[in-house]
Amino acid sequence: MPSAIGKLRQLFPKLGPEDRDGLGEGRPFYLIMLAVLVAMYIQTLYATPGMRVPAILIPFTGIMLIHIVLHWYSFYLTMRPQLSLPYLILQGVLAFTLVAISGNIGLSFGLYFALIGEAVGIVRDRRVTVIAVVIYLGLTLYHLIPQVGWGGISAGALTVVPITVFIITYVVMYQRQLEARYRIQSLLSELEVAHRQLAEYAVRIEDLTLAAERQRMARELHDTLAQGLAGLILQLEAAASHLADHNTARTAAILDQAMLRARQTLAEARRAIDDLRSERPALGDLSAAIHHEARRFTQATGIPCSVEIDVLDGLPAKTCEHITRIIAEGLTNVALHARAGAATISARRHDGRIELELKDDGIGFDARPDAGQKGHYGLIGMRERARLIGGKLNVESSPGKGTIIRLSI
Repeated sequence: MPSAIGKLRQLFPKLGPEDRDGLGEGRPFYLIMLAVLVAMYIQTLYATPGMRVPAILIPFTGIMLIHIVLHWYSFYLTMRPQLSLPYLILQGVLAFTLVAISGNIGLSFGLYFALIGEAVGIVRDRRVTVIAVVIYLGLTLYHLIPQVGWGGISAGALTVVPITVFIITYVVMYQRQLEARYRIQSLLSELEVAHRQLAEYAVRIEDLTLAAERQRMARELHDTLAQGLAGLILQLEAAASHLADHNTARTAAILDQAMLRARQTLAEARRAIDDLRSERPALGDLSAAIHHEARRFTQATGIPCSVEIDVLDGLPAKTCEHITRIIAEGLTNVALHARAGAATISARRHDGRIELELKDDGIGFDARPDAGQKGHYGLIGMRERARLIGGKLNVESSPGKGTIIRLSI
């Protein structure tokens, strides 16, 4: 018994989403067919009183029930290509038997035309469909001959063929409409997926934008307030040293420079805030800006800084700003960490690129990526600025051998 149930279940395979949709769309068609078959059954019994004899009624009713049940489950049975032809043959045999028992030509029209529509609309093998349609038409004409004779077969064909063409055309158009609807539903599903992906991408872009803005603000804060305060600390330390030696003239001069630097730092901080709000790049001459940074470095530290620069005109304002910030950060590092006796800034054009170099003769440091250096936010900001202008920044240094910062754009 279990094996029989298992074999029965194999006849009704699991439906996919598209198959379930197709079955749902076809339910009205199957209900109409069921109603038509029941109506033909009742009309045959009404028109043929001899059919009401139990010896004829019972087998006729049983065969009609089998025929109707097979129609109802035809969608499942024809999903397996190997079952399509046996199904159509079995249904043809049942229809032939029903017509032969009843002798009702109207029943033959109804049964065979229903099978023709079913073969065209459900069976997926076109070759099987054509064979089935031809056989059903032949059976219809075969049952028609006893009623009209061979002489009237041409007139009967003129009735049967147009009805067949109409049924085939109607079923094909209905099938194409369903296929178009499936395509539209598939496109809508793809659009929904694309919409979800776009929403996810928008969230990612927003996160990346916020991260980029945080990095930018970190650079601006470091390159304005942090650098300015670092320079002020150096100048105040120098002033305190000279004051301890009772060198009031030098102390006053350094304090004047410190006040000037404090005003410049405040102005740069305000400019950075304005830049963050307005997104307008600062304008200026790159050569003049580098010379200015070198002079301010020397005034604050007393370390000589020579400048050798080719003509650097025609650069975008944002590129000039980033280069100036990189140079300023490099000089700040020299002042804070290098213990250098001299520094050099050079810039030149070569093979379509701009090569900048900041060199000092200080104590150097271990510049390897795995050296475990912490707190080098200035170097991180310099590399970020280099990437933003399509450049590359390299740091060459080792303990006791000074430091060289190279920027290639």
